[in-house]
Amino acid sequence: MADQYTYIRDAREPARVPENGIMNQTIYGDEKLKVVLFGFAAGQELSAHTAPFPATLTFLKGEASLRLGSDEREASEGTFVYMPPYLEHGIKAKTDVVMLLTMIKEGKPQ
Repeated sequence: MADQYTYIRDAREPARVPENGIMNQTIYGDEKLKVVLFGFAAGQELSAHTAPFPATLTFLKGEASLRLGSDEREASEGTFVYMPPYLEHGIKAKTDVVMLLTMIKEGKPQ
């Protein structure tokens, strides 16, 4: 039965936060969904960009500043963000950060 689902008791455990930089690891992916676990060292930044599909961010550890469109927001453990397609967004880690990115590929514009 385990081949029918993915179970990770604590998604923070496999997260690797590098001394300097950003690490990412896909923990689930199929034709409809991709889930990526990120580890950001304090001070690291993912510059503003867009994606052609909706996505969510879930912060598991640390503190970060977010750019969501023209808004600036703060994120910490427990913060959840839903982003529609083509929303410009960026992340700057204030401390070491562990974050899940979920990309919803089903219904992606052609």
